[in-house]
Amino acid sequence: MRRIAPSGPRGVLEVDWPFFGEICRALALRVAREYQPEIVLGIAKAGVIPGVVVASILQCEFVSMVVTREEAGAQPTLVSGPPLTIRGRRVLVVDETCDTGSTMKLALSEVRALKPAEVRSAVSFKTGEYAPDFHAFETDNYIILPWDREIIQGGELVMRPDYAARL
Repeated sequence: MRRIAPSGPRGVLEVDWPFFGEICRALALRVAREYQPEIVLGIAKAGVIPGVVVASILQCEFVSMVVTREEAGAQPTLVSGPPLTIRGRRVLVVDETCDTGSTMKLALSEVRALKPAEVRSAVSFKTGEYAPDFHAFETDNYIILPWDREIIQGGELVMRPDYAARL
């Protein structure tokens, strides 16, 4: 189910699992036409999921790093950097969405500090001005991902309150 609902100046794009699979296949194809990474590095948490799928399709190694934000709108901070195994290798850094590029810029800076042979960036959804090397889908809508839609409260699965407020 792909549903776009208006929500103020930005709409909302709810992504279901089949659409997510198509997005990953499209992203892997775009990458493969121009670049042959040896390692796909997913930015945790949400970038790990498309990253591991793209790595599987491209038949290459997968690793991750962790970047977080203390609160919405805050600058991203590094929790766990990329592994040393990327040194001297071709790396593809993958995240789920990219708006301002602040998370991707931080990740790329950390990756470059380890001296890979080459590094490129890819996202499932380009939602703003920042232009990664590869993206599968461009939209100005707010993205709700299938693995992020629900949380457990009181022992039950419920829609995340911040998402419910947007729909």
